[in-house]
Amino acid sequence: MLTIYVATSRTRIVEAGERYSDLPSETLNFAEYKISIPPSHKSGEIEYPDAHPDPKTQFTVVERSLDRAAFLKGISRTASGKTGDISIFVHGFNTNLPEAIFRRAQLTADMGVADDEVSVLFSWPSTGSISGYLADKAGATASRDQLTELLTMVVRQRPTGEIALIGHSMGGWLVGEALRQLKLVGRQEVLDRLKVVLAAPDIDGLVFIAQMDVIGRMRQPMTILVSKRDLALSFSSFISQDPLRIGQLDIHDPRVQEGAKQTNIQIIDISDVKSEDSFHHNGFVSLAVYYPELRKQEAKGQLLSGKGGVYVFDAVAQTLIAPFRLATRAAAKQ
Repeated sequence: MLTIYVATSRTRIVEAGERYSDLPSETLNFAEYKISIPPSHKSGEIEYPDAHPDPKTQFTVVERSLDRAAFLKGISRTASGKTGDISIFVHGFNTNLPEAIFRRAQLTADMGVADDEVSVLFSWPSTGSISGYLADKAGATASRDQLTELLTMVVRQRPTGEIALIGHSMGGWLVGEALRQLKLVGRQEVLDRLKVVLAAPDIDGLVFIAQMDVIGRMRQPMTILVSKRDLALSFSSFISQDPLRIGQLDIHDPRVQEGAKQTNIQIIDISDVKSEDSFHHNGFVSLAVYYPELRKQEAKGQLLSGKGGVYVFDAVAQTLIAPFRLATRAAAKQ
């Protein structure tokens, strides 16, 4: 049984009880979901429930509640007198609330997080439609204040422990905007607590440079997961008439390599990681299953990711390696 804490900038439909619309809310709304994961769950997938969900084969919402006080208590909970880590996931374009909740649950299950770790979803008002790109961008833009509020709230409630912030696709752009806003209002103590991961970020190059010019170097290196196979970002580039998306950066470009070092950003190419979707936009989902092993390597100081630079994720070795090492290995096999 997993507990997912939800903070959302979606407007609650009062007459519909626990439902939310795709319109932005002026204030944050909160919820708590308890979800059972089927024993037959396959890593990287969401076994969506039907009208009569079967907990043996499908993700199932067992219990839900809506209460700010319960949310605050939940994200502050401790185990054995110690505060565990917390991760906040910000979903991307074309994602309705149920999809976002189940994705958050799937990631939590596959990452094998500890019992004292807390999983949070920040859901902004995406229309959940492939044709709603521009509407989604407006919904994400309208949610900057609420995400900033949530991050400040979490830092206040959890004085110790790691705070991971993961933004996928358009959610990565929203994360960048929230970090920029925190810097502008002088909340450096919040920025210093965050370990930021941008997965396939839908951010054009000039916008990202402008964001980072304000944010500056993060205390903990920011991580960007990129893939040259990402067709969804190619579509985004076409819609926005901007040729460069940060989620498609070429790690072999000397300018990218130097920029990563100077800005203390880890750029990781996950092009060879299997993606569940035909657009190759969800590679980070499959990456979740490798998380426990990567955490072990990180704890032992075995990863190359302790500082800014470019890396490749090697699924066979389940680790990060420098691009030149990958090229050397490939040449040796020829």
